[in-house]
Order: sequence, then structure tokens, then C-alpha cells
Amino acid sequence: MLVVVVAFIATYTYAQEERSEKDLYNHWSIELNVGQNRPIRPFSSGYFTSKPNTYFYFNGIEHYDLGARYMFSNVFGLKADLGYDEIKNQAGSGSLDFNLKQYRLGIQGVINLSRLLRFESFTNRIGLLTHGGVQFSKLTPQIGVNQNVSEDNGGIILGLTPQYRLTNWLAITGDFTYLNNLRQHFNWDGSYSDDTNNLTGSIYNTSLGLTFYLGDKDKVHADWYVSKVSKVDEDARKRIAEIEKSMKDTDKDGVPDYLDLQNNTPAGIVVDTKGRFIDLNKNGIPDELEPEQPKKAEPIVENNDPFKTTLESGNLNINVFFDVNEDIPNKGSENNIHLLSQYLKNYPESKIKLTGFADVRGGEQHNMDLSKRRAIKLKNFLASTGVNENRMTISAEGVDTTYPSSSKTGLDLARRVSVQLMK
Repeated sequence: MLVVVVAFIATYTYAQEERSEKDLYNHWSIELNVGQNRPIRPFSSGYFTSKPNTYFYFNGIEHYDLGARYMFSNVFGLKADLGYDEIKNQAGSGSLDFNLKQYRLGIQGVINLSRLLRFESFTNRIGLLTHGGVQFSKLTPQIGVNQNVSEDNGGIILGLTPQYRLTNWLAITGDFTYLNNLRQHFNWDGSYSDDTNNLTGSIYNTSLGLTFYLGDKDKVHADWYVSKVSKVDEDARKRIAEIEKSMKDTDKDGVPDYLDLQNNTPAGIVVDTKGRFIDLNKNGIPDELEPEQPKKAEPIVENNDPFKTTLESGNLNINVFFDVNEDIPNKGSENNIHLLSQYLKNYPESKIKLTGFADVRGGEQHNMDLSKRRAIKLKNFLASTGVNENRMTISAEGVDTTYPSSSKTGLDLARRVSVQLMK
């Protein structure tokens, strides 16, 4: 079942991959491993491969396997392998003598954990594969009452394979594999298993080996290929970093630095969309701070209105932003709301559309409701300043996917109401 699932995923991935992508790396490899085995159960009383409390020992080469692998992509693949184990007591272990040979065939799915865990972010030499599937084996005792009597068996096989790449065509590997036989009637010492052992057998293999990559030696194998998708992700992270830098608002006036032409306005002073305080008499003092001003100067200048120009040109989106799970605009958006209200009052023929959005956090229905409430609250606030409600329409889009959701800035930009001037 595991092989079928992995094969389906691998085939689907392979089918979705662009031709230009899969031709950039090699797919086939040959694997050769030698090492040791450690049978776990079952054993008859008085038999064991090593001293019972010894977990690490070396008793010569007892395990060999040879495999062929094909990678459908740089993440999923399939392999077939042949294995041989000689299972016997260790010299000086205190066990009675026994000797049993096991031959097996394995069909396994392979997953390249290196790509899933993004090893390429810190190394291009170390890799890690995991494999699992079904195996078919033949057990033959070499001494004892069942000498030369063979038993066919089968079960599952699971393993983990660390890798170190030497060249584009060769890698050193280690392998840790667990094998389980179902309906195993023999003990590992060659005698018949007691019913209390549930007719199952398990064994570990630990080995070292070499993997030979086949194909064009100028190309890297799928095990080590970093896909274009990963490179795109890296570019996206760089763009997010640039956005975070450009969205910095040094003087806290609600206008990001990259748009702010006057990046040192006093706190609380009304500014236009370019971050400049209102100074109608051109004396260098914000009008609202002038002691003899009868009233605050309006931030909209009839003959030269930058907010009107921006809104009508469509070159810059006008947005009102919100904190997490809130439907009241945050403090950084107060200036935009003020300018929007003044614009609507100064140009009574204009109409706008308010479209609410939410970030990816939360359920789909919750985000749809939240984005709608944000649009409604902004409409109600503008109406409370004297703007006719009939000049404003609202809509809700739920989650905004315009910005990547992998960073705080992307999430902050998604929580908004977008203002669109209706023709």
C-alpha cells in the first residue's frame, strides 16, 4: 500500500514538473551496501547473536545489498533492491551455535528529506533519504534440525539513509533499515518458533555503502538538485525583506518612508499623501500649529490636491489597514481616513468602492465575515463625517493572496480595506 501511495505521488509530481526542469538532472542510481545485522525476535532459549545487553558490536560483514533507484523528481522515487544476511552467533557471546541465511527482494518508495527540509540552505554535500515498502524473503537454516529447509516469507521494510556527495556521480552513504517478516515460522536460530512469538520476525541492518549516479556526469543527480521553485521562494523572501524596509515609517505619520517627502514631521500633525505637513502660507510652520489660525487648515488643496491625483490616477492603491482580528482601522491609517473623508466632501460627485480583506489566519467563513465588517465599519465612519452612504459601496473578498503570507509584513498588508474610485 505504501509503495502504491508513493508511486502515485511521484507520478503526479513528475507529470506536473516542466520538461525543462526534469531534464536538468539525472534520475538513475545504483546502490551497494555492506554491514551488519541484528535480529531482534524470535529466538529459542539459549540462542542470541551477541551478549544480550550489548547493543553495539562488530562481528564481521554479515549483510550485503544491491539496489537500483529511479527518482521521478528531486523529492520522490522508487527503488528495488536485493539483500543477503548471514545470521549466526557471535564468538564469545555464550550462545549455542546456529547459522541461518536470508535472501530478500525489496520494492520501496523513496522520499528525499533533504529537499523537504531545505538542506540546500546550509549545505550542498549532505543529504538524507527515507525509504519504505514491501519485501519478500527466503530463510534457510544451515545447521540444526531444519538444516537446508527453506521458508518463504514477506513483510515490510523501512529505513533511513544519510548521504555525503563526493562528486556529481558518486556519494558515500550510511543506512539504517528495519525489516519485519509476517508469518515467520522459524526462529532466527533455525528452530521452529513458538506460538507465543506470534509468528513474526524483526531484524535491523546497519551498513555503509556507495551510490553511483548514472547519466550525464555534467549534471547533478535528483538527490542534489534544487528546483526552480526553491529559488523562486528565495527571491520572494528577498522581495519581502525589501518591502519590509520600504514600509518603514520613521516619523510615524502613516506614510511609508519610500513615499514620504518630508520624513521628519512632528508627531500628530496632519500630512498629505506624500508625508508633507499642510503649510498654506508657506512659512515653514504646520498650519494647525499656528497660534492665530482660526481653524485647522484643510489637508486638501483644491487646485493642487495630491490625494485626488493619486486616487484618480490609479498609480497607488489607497488602503486602510487593521490589526489582527480587528475591524477598527489601526492608528497608522488615521491619516488616510481623514484625507479620504476630506476628498469625498470636497468632491461630492465622486463615488468609491470599499473592498475588505483578511490575512490567511482563521477559518474561511470567519475571514469572509471579518473582511466584510471592516468594509462596513469604514463606510459607517465616513458616513459619520458627513459623507452620503449612497456614494459608497462595499464588498468582501475574505483572504487576500496578493502578498506572501510567510512574513509579518505580508500578513500586515493583507489586513486592509482597499479604496477604489468608481468611474
